[in-house]
Amino acid sequence: MSMDTTRLLRNSHPFTFPLRLSPPLTKTRHYLPATNSRKLLFMLKTTRNDAVPFDDAAYEAERLTLDAKARQTMAEEASNVTEDPKAWKWVIRKRIWDMMEAHNVAQNPRPVHHRIPNFVGAAAAADKLGRLEAFRVGNCVKVNPDSPQKQVRFLTLSDGKKLLTPQPRLRTGFFSVLESQMLTASTMKEACTSVGVAKYGRPIGLDEKIKVDLIVIGSVAVDPRTGARLGKGEGFAELEYGMLRYMGAIDDSTPVVTTVHDSQLVDDIPIEKLLVHDVPVDIICTPTQVIFTNTSIPKPQGIYWDKLSPEKLRQIKILRELKRRIERETGQKLPSGPSEKLPPTARRGPNLVGGKRK
Repeated sequence: MSMDTTRLLRNSHPFTFPLRLSPPLTKTRHYLPATNSRKLLFMLKTTRNDAVPFDDAAYEAERLTLDAKARQTMAEEASNVTEDPKAWKWVIRKRIWDMMEAHNVAQNPRPVHHRIPNFVGAAAAADKLGRLEAFRVGNCVKVNPDSPQKQVRFLTLSDGKKLLTPQPRLRTGFFSVLESQMLTASTMKEACTSVGVAKYGRPIGLDEKIKVDLIVIGSVAVDPRTGARLGKGEGFAELEYGMLRYMGAIDDSTPVVTTVHDSQLVDDIPIEKLLVHDVPVDIICTPTQVIFTNTSIPKPQGIYWDKLSPEKLRQIKILRELKRRIERETGQKLPSGPSEKLPPTARRGPNLVGGKRK
């Protein structure tokens, strides 16, 4: 199949309402009365009472409890490959997860199945990313919250940049912003963890005026020839990307980078089977090399509501707020995607290899 045909397939259902190619904030002021805008902004922003001490243990216990609903249902979905049109993705994911465990290139938390896998040399891959021109000149870097990108988050903060990171699975809110001036030398490393983001980060809403200069996402597998990427199958990287497009924080020119182990490089991701919301990568950093993919795969233009299941919408409050906002702005009801059985989050418990926790 030609690349032109592939491009047509990926753009055949570009239902992203509305298409955000420029910052939406000015438009929002035209659509909504000021009182409604202020009320909606209040609803969208997650606030924390700083007078109440942050309870690290309670936060972590809640996170682990929610994540503990994970592995069985996700494993069931992965096993039903004959019924799933995305079965080919699960085949590749399982091959990579199995290989990383068998060859012992996986790092804690283990097992790496149904996760963005941590890997031997993750810090070296992060250091290569830190030497990229796109990183050095950027002021704000969006980084996923997974273990293998922890060093990237640290480099971002230690270099004096603004770190934008999603709250875990968008469960508790949206994104949090951290800056080095918010932190001390003793708290900077903690700020790179899930607990630290909740403890020290400033939650933002959809009306935040922010420009993201670089996006870092985790991957299970990536094709260096095309930039095609597979995540762990939950779709949060795509949703985060779509919401940043809505905010006008990113556009097609914003570089997307991933850090992976060399063994996660594959050559069998069929680009003609990618969905319109799948996010390709421009640069791959491994412990041994930097690869510029020169991808020609189109980047998503926003949230594709006709692909978003009611179950996923119910799971993520910020998406429900965004949908109501757009419907109010446009006077049109947005479509819903087909129903799905959601893969749960990965189990993260104390029985990890080496007895260590994330």
